Amino acid sequence: MTAPTFHLVAEDRATRARAGILRTAHGVVETPVFMPVGTQATVKALTQEMLEEVGARIVLANTYHLFLRPGEQVIRDVGGLHRFMAWERAILTDSGGYQILSLAPLRTVREEGVHFQSHVDGSRHVLTPERAIEIQVTLGSDILMVLDECVPNPAERAEAERAVRLTTEWARRSKARFEQLREQGLGTSAALFGIIQGSLYEDLRRRSLEELVEIGFDGYAIGGLSVGEEKSAMLDMVEYVAERMPRERPRYLMGVGTPADLIEGVRRGVDMFDCVLPTRNARNGQVFTSRGPLNIKNAAYARDLRPLDEDCTCRVCQRYCRAYVRHLYASGEILSAILCTYHNVHFYLDTMRKIRQAIALGNFAEFAQEFLRRYREGCSAG
Repeated sequence: MTAPTFHLVAEDRATRARAGILRTAHGVVETPVFMPVGTQATVKALTQEMLEEVGARIVLANTYHLFLRPGEQVIRDVGGLHRFMAWERAILTDSGGYQILSLAPLRTVREEGVHFQSHVDGSRHVLTPERAIEIQVTLGSDILMVLDECVPNPAERAEAERAVRLTTEWARRSKARFEQLREQGLGTSAALFGIIQGSLYEDLRRRSLEELVEIGFDGYAIGGLSVGEEKSAMLDMVEYVAERMPRERPRYLMGVGTPADLIEGVRRGVDMFDCVLPTRNARNGQVFTSRGPLNIKNAAYARDLRPLDEDCTCRVCQRYCRAYVRHLYASGEILSAILCTYHNVHFYLDTMRKIRQAIALGNFAEFAQEFLRRYREGCSAG
């Protein structure tokens, strides 16, 4: 099997929006695409059958968590991550750099890699760029991410510059190890993406991108955003970086974001997204709709017989009313998380489907304007 390939099929004339086809060993992924987050080989509250129903073609899993539990050797022994989680569609695995960042009191970043203490059992480990690649190849991921250093916002320039230098060096080592494994016949059907860092410093972002392009990757990701900066600053940086990224490679914006963020990212030329918002917020009683987010826990919905979103075609909205879902949430019933998550993931994926259709028809700018108008009016009303 050959590594995934990517080609563009349409570009919007009025914006930088683009539609493409990403071919992997586990199926075709149409872009722009949103990847539901299945950190520990599960998208919380959904079965794999449900994910297939709502149209997910690719999900994200996490190297850090799977390395700690159950361990990559367990997954290897049962036939790889796809078989382990009964998912025959594409999988992207994050390297774990961001997860280690979130455990800052338990980690030390050094030239060779990251020394950290497990949040599971307190055991101590070292994750090097080479080890991150080895784990992901063992898992059998379709798309692998290099290990990078993600700094929080605000970041002093010296801190951001150090992270760029280290990220580039780790990317070079990751690529070298990836090529060694491929020469051994391992990971031959996988793609490797580099991650652009640099915080909110344009020159550092440009340097990071140029250094990664010189190394050469199958795709490029924008990391280190949506970590505390203002929304406008995030979007400005996405626009600055995306327009300089290689046209013929997929562009991935990591950890972003709201439905409005997806529209704004696509407008700026981004192809791939992931975020925990649709699943995490669902478990906390918030659903996303075409008219903005709706907090189902509110007492105003106690007798509301309308669906979560009157414009939604998902199975939840076709059958259940707001009053019932609110009752489930207030009663602490598991079904509340299932129904809200199902709807949210469907809404995200259906939004991406409509985006792709609009790009193909040449009216993305009009679609984006109308979508954002309705969505933001709903946010203001809420």
